[in-house]
Amino acid sequence: MTAPNTSIQDKNKETLIGQTPAEIPQLTTEVERSEDVAFTKKFLDRTFLRGPNRRLKELSLIFGVAREFLLGFRALHFVGPCITVFGSARFDENHAYYKLARKMGAAIANMGFTVMTGGGPGIMEAANRGAKDVGGRSVGCNIRLPFEQKHNPYLDRWVTMDYFFVRKVLLTKYSYGFIIMPGGFGTLDEMFEALTLIQTKKVKNFPVVVMGTEFWGELRNLIDHMVKGSTISPEDIDLICWTDSVEEAIQHLQDRAVKQFDLRRDVVPSSSVLLGEKSL
Repeated sequence: MTAPNTSIQDKNKETLIGQTPAEIPQLTTEVERSEDVAFTKKFLDRTFLRGPNRRLKELSLIFGVAREFLLGFRALHFVGPCITVFGSARFDENHAYYKLARKMGAAIANMGFTVMTGGGPGIMEAANRGAKDVGGRSVGCNIRLPFEQKHNPYLDRWVTMDYFFVRKVLLTKYSYGFIIMPGGFGTLDEMFEALTLIQTKKVKNFPVVVMGTEFWGELRNLIDHMVKGSTISPEDIDLICWTDSVEEAIQHLQDRAVKQFDLRRDVVPSSSVLLGEKSL
């Protein structure tokens, strides 16, 4: 008589169930476990994304996400039409890309738009600083990170989020165009989020300007390769302007944002004192 066929999965279950706590391999020290628990409590997205939690914990996390959206909506509802500038936090004020972003921020503000960024240092600071150089409006959506990224000093208003996905919604919700400056994983994430929303018609055909042609050269080749491979359509990239010229970028925004959506400088929602709302 043959023995019942036991799958590897069942054997693993039996092994795990049969082990006592003392027999389970200790992968970390007590100090490391304590530090991990403290880190998880401090950064809620770690708890949110780690898998199933207790039901009440899941409910509290959902309310926390809703609270972040509410705070963001209240803070940014009255900032006026925005252009969002994405880019690396790692360039200092002496870098050529910082200087380019500062010029771009000033030019955007001179169009009558509010300059919106992720609120941090580097390219974000430069764009916000450029807006303030010419007396324009400047706002930011910052994020809590393990290395304590702080908002830059050139903001009229800012919010600080726990969750990246809430932050990305806010950076998109109030914008009529996107400027992509040189950056890393975060910048790529934000760029392709915007392009995906445009491609899938989740948002209107907002213009996307990619600045730093040498920096992004291989990315442009990749996107062209995607068109040739039919994984994206030629019209998906019609709204992308690849340039190093502030003037060309502004003209693209003028043609594809201001004219397309009939934007006017004086169209800003009115705040209500009774609701505790404040305009810029």
